[in-house]
Amino acid sequence: MIEIPRFAPLRITQRTARPRRDDFDSSDHVFVIVPRARAREPWRTPLRSRIERLADLARRQSADFVSSRLDNRKNTLLTVARAPQPTSPFARLSWARKLVQPAREGGGRVAILVLGCDDERYAELIEAVLSALAAASFRLTSFKSKRPGRALSAAVVLGAQVRIDAAAVSAAAAGNDIARWLTALPPNVLDAAAYRSIVEAIAAQRGFEFEFIGEPQLEELGAGAFLAVSQGNDSRDAGIARLRYAPETSVAKLALIGKGIVFDTGGNNLKPFRSMLDMHMDMQGSGVALGLMVALALAGAPCEIETWLAITENRISARAYKSQDVVKAANGTTIQVIHTDAEGRMVLADALALAARSEPDFMIDYATLTGACVTALTSRYSGAFSNRSTLHDVVIEAGRTSGERVWPFPMDEDFDESLSSDIADVKQCSEDGAGDHILAARFLSRFVPREIPWLHVDLAAAAHKGGLGHVPSEFTGFGIRFTLQLLRELRLSDGLAGLAAT
Repeated sequence: MIEIPRFAPLRITQRTARPRRDDFDSSDHVFVIVPRARAREPWRTPLRSRIERLADLARRQSADFVSSRLDNRKNTLLTVARAPQPTSPFARLSWARKLVQPAREGGGRVAILVLGCDDERYAELIEAVLSALAAASFRLTSFKSKRPGRALSAAVVLGAQVRIDAAAVSAAAAGNDIARWLTALPPNVLDAAAYRSIVEAIAAQRGFEFEFIGEPQLEELGAGAFLAVSQGNDSRDAGIARLRYAPETSVAKLALIGKGIVFDTGGNNLKPFRSMLDMHMDMQGSGVALGLMVALALAGAPCEIETWLAITENRISARAYKSQDVVKAANGTTIQVIHTDAEGRMVLADALALAARSEPDFMIDYATLTGACVTALTSRYSGAFSNRSTLHDVVIEAGRTSGERVWPFPMDEDFDESLSSDIADVKQCSEDGAGDHILAARFLSRFVPREIPWLHVDLAAAAHKGGLGHVPSEFTGFGIRFTLQLLRELRLSDGLAGLAAT
């Protein structure tokens, strides 16, 4: 059994009292954030003249950050940062990620002081810095023989003029940590059996119901699309994990579905080297769904949540499914297989069909599904597809506000012409691959009843070199902040009121 780390390990405290010199000297790193323009009046803070000199130096050099060491026992690193221009939340989070990088490397205790800002601007800056510190404090599993240095352990906000919802920051961080941790595990560590054990352990920790629907049960349920992919595996460990969270008071029922391909060779349509190299990350959609469930539970979301994780490998073997196979999914739809590397939509088809049977008020699935979406958006945005076009505006706004940017694509019915089959109800994909991200979404829509609002998130931004937004690692865990904000926009506490008119 893999040891499950502590997620969201950063301790956050906020003090309203005026900061003292001891607050600086007891910290390993102090961030002082000042306006971009020179202050008209002196700041009432310890080390005022030194902070002003560093701020002036940053302005002369047109630098965002300037640092120096304090002459104290801890040799505290003092960083004076000019607040970013009030542009987008994404830009603010990216600025915060770069700001906290030295603290990520040095570890220990961090103090934060913001000077000369109004309450709204203050809250934005503190939330961004705390989110970046929370992401930086979590360390992905390392297999290096050399022990890592100290991790970030605590952050204290000095002279807090507005209290930030630190519990919400920690909840979002915990969900993101789970998604990134799982994604970064090597494929010989996170195989299907290990994944099942981890999910079961996390469910037990959080008090979630847990059920694992293995291959024999899936055969009874008629889940031939999932089984077509899993039949090529060397072991019989594949299956769909179902978790359930049910608070005492529930105003809505939410279903989260995630693609959990723990390694993807492409099957008989074998991937080339570079395309296969990082295919242990092809389960990140399931990690996001699981992490989001934990984040919502930590936040006390007033809704019942069922999470369905489709966990398998996509291997090449004598038993592996083939082009031109015809299989039947759990909802009775017959599928003509075209390309065995389009396995994600196959396992999601049955996971969606099974999740729909409990008649949720809203279904969201997450998947690293298509290279076409990365081609369309790069790895800076993720794509969204829905059977409710009225969701498009709220999806864009939730992405903008959260800093995890998402863009919706069309879902017109005439796209189905490219999936028309002469021998089955639908082709798995088209032969030429044009618009594959849209066709994949149209394919998946067949497994969601029209009366259930549904959102499909193609995680083009699942991996971005150098990190993305506030997240410092290449594997981004993209989707947690976006969905939390989306559910706020849809007024989850009122029973997903934003969907009522659709």
